[in-house]
Amino acid sequence: MRSPKDFFAPLAIGAPPPLREIPVRPSRMIHFFDPSNPKMVAKVPDMAAKVDVLLGNLEDAIPIDRKEAARQGLVEVGRNADLGGAQLWTRVNALESPWLLDDLTTLVTEIGDRLDVIMVPKVEGPEDIHYVDRLLAQLEARAGLDRPILVHALLETARGVANVEEICLASPRMQGLSLGPADLAADRRMKTTRVGGGHPGYLVREDPPEDAGGEDGEAAAARPTYQQDLWHYTLARMVDACGLAGILPYYGPFGDIKDTLACEDQFRNAYLLGCVGAWSLHPVQIDIAKKVFSPEPSEVAWAKRVVSEMGDGSGAVMIDGKMQDDATYKQCLVILDLARSLAERDADLAEAYDLEDAP
Repeated sequence: MRSPKDFFAPLAIGAPPPLREIPVRPSRMIHFFDPSNPKMVAKVPDMAAKVDVLLGNLEDAIPIDRKEAARQGLVEVGRNADLGGAQLWTRVNALESPWLLDDLTTLVTEIGDRLDVIMVPKVEGPEDIHYVDRLLAQLEARAGLDRPILVHALLETARGVANVEEICLASPRMQGLSLGPADLAADRRMKTTRVGGGHPGYLVREDPPEDAGGEDGEAAAARPTYQQDLWHYTLARMVDACGLAGILPYYGPFGDIKDTLACEDQFRNAYLLGCVGAWSLHPVQIDIAKKVFSPEPSEVAWAKRVVSEMGDGSGAVMIDGKMQDDATYKQCLVILDLARSLAERDADLAEAYDLEDAP
C-alpha cells in the first residue's frame, strides 16, 4: 500500500505526473473497430465524425494470425487519421497473453501522444492495475510524453467484481470501468449465451389468487410474469465503485445487433443508474447511444429552472407543486454539466439545450 502523499508521484523517472482529476469528456459511445481490416480503417475519419470515442480492438475479436496486423494498423491510424474531436482508445490483449507486452510497448512509444485511454481486459484485482501502471510510466518516460495515458478496466470475472472497489482505487491513472457480460457470465457459470441484455427465463411471477387452491398448468400460465435484468446487481455495484473513486462507469456491449429496441432499453437503464456511455459494436448502435446518453432538452430546461430559482442551492422551494432542495439541486447540476460538455461537441444539442443563459 502506497502512502497517500506518494500516490500522485510518477512511477518512473521522467514520466509525466499523474492526473489528480479524471477529465470528463463526452464518451456516450465507445465504437469498436478492427485495425487489421483495411476497409474498416479507411472508414475511420467518417466514423470519427459520428462518435465520441473510437476504439481500436486488439483483443478477443481479432484472430491470432492478425494480432500483429491489428497492432500495426492502429499505429497507422494514430499517426495519420484525422479524428477531429473524437478520442482514440484501444483494448489491448489480456495480461496473461503473449501479445500484451508488445501491445503496450509499441503503442505507447509510437502513438502515445495520440492515445487517450488503454482498456485492459479481465482485470481481477488492484495488482493487475499496479502492473500496467508502472509499465506505462516507464514507457511514457521512454517516449517523452508530457501527459499520462489513462487506464480503463473491464469487469469480466467474478473475482474482478468482488474486488471492484480496490480496482477503481488502484491508480490515479484509472479512467473508468466497463461491464463485460459475456466473459463474466462464463466465469460465473451463468446459464445464458447472450452478450448483455435480459433473458426470458429470468423472471418473477405474480402471486396466485387467494382462492386459487391447487393450480393446474393452465392457471399457472395465466399468471403474469415480468422479465428481470440479469446485470442489475453488477452494474449498480460498478457504478457505486466508480462514484467512490471519481471515475466513469460504462455499460459495455449489447450483442443482439438486430434488436435495437432492447438495446435502447438496456442502454437507458444503464444511463439512469449513472453510466455515462456504452459500447457500440455496429453503426446502428451509435445513434442509440447518442440518443440515450444525451439528456432530453426538456430535462435540461427543467434543470436550468431549478438551479435558477434555487440560487445558491440552500433551503427548499416549491416549483410546479414539487419540492426542490439541496439534493435535487445537485441532481440538476449533474444534468447541466453533462449538457454543457455535449453541447461543446454537438451543434444540434447546443441549439436544443440553449445554455447561453443557464446559471
